[in-house]
Amino acid sequence: MNTVRNNVDRPLDYLASCYFWFSLFFISALLFPLTFLTWVITVLFDRRRFILHKATCSWADLVLGINPYWRTRVEGKEKINPETTYVMVSNHQSGADILILFRLHRHYKWVAKQSLFYYPFIGWNMWLNGYIPIVRTRGRSKLMMMDKAANAVREGNSVMLFPEGTRTHDGNIQPFKTGAFRLALDTKSPILPIAIKGTYSAINRNSLLIHKNYNIRLVVLDPIPYEEIANLDPKEIAIKIHDLIRDELQNTKTYYPMPVR
Repeated sequence: MNTVRNNVDRPLDYLASCYFWFSLFFISALLFPLTFLTWVITVLFDRRRFILHKATCSWADLVLGINPYWRTRVEGKEKINPETTYVMVSNHQSGADILILFRLHRHYKWVAKQSLFYYPFIGWNMWLNGYIPIVRTRGRSKLMMMDKAANAVREGNSVMLFPEGTRTHDGNIQPFKTGAFRLALDTKSPILPIAIKGTYSAINRNSLLIHKNYNIRLVVLDPIPYEEIANLDPKEIAIKIHDLIRDELQNTKTYYPMPVR
């Protein structure tokens, strides 16, 4: 029975994947001139790029909305105070995570690997938004990223990071690196933990093939006030936040159909 289902689903996955990537490129090519115009009009008075980030969130909504293979749900968004600047941290399951996190519709600056910034339209939009690039293999790049992120926080921007450093290899949450938590200590900022569920089975790692998943969830956990972490070192904070997100992933475990490899 499973073999029959796999034989039927595989061609559909290929068709859905072609449709999704073509739509992503088409929508991005169509919207980039509008976002560039938005940047030109607002850059002098909107130094935080608040308006441009909102437009980018709507861009992501459109891309997700035309994908019949995925259904996403956001929980706990009301826990985010739009007047508060956070260090936001999330587990990282797949390339779909970036799109999903835009559904928060809250202002923040991404910290993302520099190679993404060179992608046509999408990467160019990241430059316009003033997101923060990092080359993970270069120590100096990490220091520059920390400086830029700290400046962004002091200017009133939340910052979004994946403390695992890269996507999970097996669907399980990986140990957290300490950079995000050093940033929280240096800027005396609260931490906002976020759990992403279901995207690991939505896109194969190192593949363009997407899979059906109607149960993708983005769960915002309770913010951690700075006072609660002020006397901890970054490694202790990393373990604390890691365990909070891990427990959320485990305690509300839902069946996610795994991709056929």
